[in-house]
Amino acid sequence: MSVNVEVVVVGGGYGGVTAANSLARHGGVSVTVVNPRSEFVERIRLHQLVTGSDDAVQGFGKVMGGNVRLVVDTVTRIDAGGRQVELASGGALSYDYLVYAVGSGAADPGVPGATEFAHWVSDLEGAQRLREALAATDVSAPVTVVGSGPTGLETAAELAEAGRKVTLVCGKVLGPSLHARVRRPVARRLAKVGVTVLQGSGAQVKKVTQDAVLLDDGRELPSAVTIWTAGFHVPDLAAHSGLRTDAEGRLITDTTLTYVGDERIVAAGDAGVMPDHPFRMSCQAAVQLGPAAAQTILRRIAGKKAGDVRMFFAGQCLSLGRDEGVTQFSYPNDKVNALSISGRPGAGVKEIACRFTLNKLVSGARRAGSRSSRTHSTNLTGA
Repeated sequence: MSVNVEVVVVGGGYGGVTAANSLARHGGVSVTVVNPRSEFVERIRLHQLVTGSDDAVQGFGKVMGGNVRLVVDTVTRIDAGGRQVELASGGALSYDYLVYAVGSGAADPGVPGATEFAHWVSDLEGAQRLREALAATDVSAPVTVVGSGPTGLETAAELAEAGRKVTLVCGKVLGPSLHARVRRPVARRLAKVGVTVLQGSGAQVKKVTQDAVLLDDGRELPSAVTIWTAGFHVPDLAAHSGLRTDAEGRLITDTTLTYVGDERIVAAGDAGVMPDHPFRMSCQAAVQLGPAAAQTILRRIAGKKAGDVRMFFAGQCLSLGRDEGVTQFSYPNDKVNALSISGRPGAGVKEIACRFTLNKLVSGARRAGSRSSRTHSTNLTGA
């Protein structure tokens, strides 16, 4: 590729970093990542940050290649017609292709008091605030975790193992994404570390106050710290920019990850959706979608037809404290089955998965250049 092509990647999470590294390996392609933080967040370890067993961050110099430029800023608007992104600092960056990889965060639950009084573990700042709130609270004070998806299960177990008095409010069922048979070792582990599990038709949160959680069935749970882990949403950047989105605000793409309204925009990660081929929001999806988005752009630059994305899932790995965990296996289409690994081996598989993911980013960074310098820029103008 003799002609230089400018690619801007919006978002430095798993999808954005893997896309950037894949693109930066090719001559004639200049890659800029715009991210609001100067460090890469290991989102799959944020529940560990809460208890202090991991800081959940890595330097971008470790996970992103030296041929990638980093701009620490926030994209406020995508001007698809002008092929540029506007920055919170007041500048702008021009692009030939754009990778939309803004990820996802905590959803507004629409429950009275939740936004005001609950904490989140879905992003670095939220996890840090939660850790500070817990540090300021007596270890014997009651803690309530709302939601029993992977984040809720991991957070509840992590806190209980650290000596906290934890109640997990599940809604109708514990671990709704798990196979019924795999819920059993999860329930046993939670009981072992002292988590009180509330599930069933009445275990829906009606209201959150500063020191309590009220349930649909009238129960009032004392709660010095309430943690909301139920539901995710994507940033409204695409909708704000006048791009087509689904009801959840995700950028609508075809099966090549190309935005349906502009072949110069490609999505990677949680913030994009292929309506006819839905996938679960997850790190496991993002690390596949990032390279696939890059491949779509590279083929388009070369004048070739982009191929359909093929995704394969292996399962879900849960750490239930530092000592035990559960690995839920699935079919390649992400449908769970009855196979699992639990106990210490389950925790080992989860740790291997976390390290493998990080090592994959590090390996991709090496292939994308070894320069250690980075441009942490604001107030840029499009070139």
